[in-house]
Amino acid sequence: MDFLTGTMIGTITLFLDMTPYWLPVALGFIFWKLWIHYIQAKHIAKIEWIVLEVRLPRDVFKPPLAMELVLNALYQTGGAATWVDRIWLGKVRTWFSLEMVSLGGTLRFFIRAPKFFKNLVESQIYAQYAQAEVNEVPDYTDHISFDDTLGKKPEWSMWGCEFKLSKPDPYPIKTYVDYGLDRGDKEEYKVDPLTSTMELLGSIGPDEQLWIQILVQATKKRFDKPGTWTGKRDWKDEGVDLIAKLREDAKKKGSVGDEEGTTFTAMTKGEMNVISAIERSVSKLGFDCGVRGIYLAKKEVFNAINIVGLVGAFKQYGSADLNGFRPSWVTSFDYPWEDFRGIRASKKRIKMLSAYKMRSFFYPPFKRKPFVLNTEELATIYHFPGGVAETPSFARIESKKTEPPVNLPI
Repeated sequence: MDFLTGTMIGTITLFLDMTPYWLPVALGFIFWKLWIHYIQAKHIAKIEWIVLEVRLPRDVFKPPLAMELVLNALYQTGGAATWVDRIWLGKVRTWFSLEMVSLGGTLRFFIRAPKFFKNLVESQIYAQYAQAEVNEVPDYTDHISFDDTLGKKPEWSMWGCEFKLSKPDPYPIKTYVDYGLDRGDKEEYKVDPLTSTMELLGSIGPDEQLWIQILVQATKKRFDKPGTWTGKRDWKDEGVDLIAKLREDAKKKGSVGDEEGTTFTAMTKGEMNVISAIERSVSKLGFDCGVRGIYLAKKEVFNAINIVGLVGAFKQYGSADLNGFRPSWVTSFDYPWEDFRGIRASKKRIKMLSAYKMRSFFYPPFKRKPFVLNTEELATIYHFPGGVAETPSFARIESKKTEPPVNLPI
């Protein structure tokens, strides 16, 4: 016992004696983090944002591939190219917010972007959806305040969560290609996975709201590079290593031979399909992403089944062999003793609503760990519906625009 006591005292004494060496390093690291957060927040506060609403006529039939081409234009890697931009000026990579919203049962599609990119976003949408209307509108989140949900007499009840992937990023989710929407089949034979989400959004009552937010930013090298202390690599390198690991695991199971004596690795059809899916996934542009969902309702009409529907809306993109979504950072607790008098849940709702309204995910004040989706995956979970989706509550244009006749008198 005396030996242990002496050892502890000696360790504490050595730790205190080394203070002149480790304390400046620790303080320098803390100062560095605070400086980066401060300078980035200062730059972000200067960005002027706009919210664009996209509406389409009823007789526009476009596959998700059209949205994939729009998303290619949102792959913006500039803004923080040099160390002066990043460290001194606090510049950050541009990000966008793709949003599907139901306001009292009326389904609407929004894109929130820096005002600088307004013409780019509009031109890309018009290029693929020539009959669309893109209008700058007020931010719909401004109608809900903290007092509405957390005041002394809250008018609204709220539940929210974030979503993350259930497997490493290179594993793809089920996409519109897997659902056959890349083929030229007749509309009645197509199955759009977004349809069930639209039906959920269109089924809520006039005193309810459902918000779905998908934040996207061109991916960068943020994965640790094996064998180095500070080296980074991108998600495609992660995918290459994952493919090599899957093949190595299959090789360990043994080899089989044919009648001519040729040997080959014994891989099942499912394993080959997984490798093929990963190879296809990493061949496309990737975005760092964050996904949030919020359900709001007047206290007297709050219906928990819509929470189940919101979580279930993302399950259709998952599969046992590949990837899928699962909820994380929910604003509720399973057991009453985890949250005395709802104090922790209230704090979570405040953070969730603030993060959603600010569209904050990649940088302070609500920095989260993103995951990677490529353009095909993003176009699957967010695209403007064609004839496959006939949700009556979707705010469409009743007639499409046409050019005036050439012989019109002046």
